[in-house]
Amino acid sequence: MDKIVINNRIRELRFLTGEMTQQSLAERVGITRQTVIALEKGKYYPSLELAFRIARTFAIPLEEVFEVAHAPAKNTKKRKL
Repeated sequence: MDKIVINNRIRELRFLTGEMTQQSLAERVGITRQTVIALEKGKYYPSLELAFRIARTFAIPLEEVFEVAHAPAKNTKKRKL
């Protein structure tokens, strides 16, 4: 089964909106700056509620902030007995 990967444009959007800082975004949506960093690096996926708050902060549709991609599942080799 393919793994779901969620890509985002948060970093790009912060710079397009007057170079918003990570701290400023964090305060607007109610998370920590470290969470913004993790989101931007793709190490953390937001809840649906948080995703909508982020999109609302940039005043754009959710689909313009987040994109779902599918990564092929890692091939697991079966050991020969």
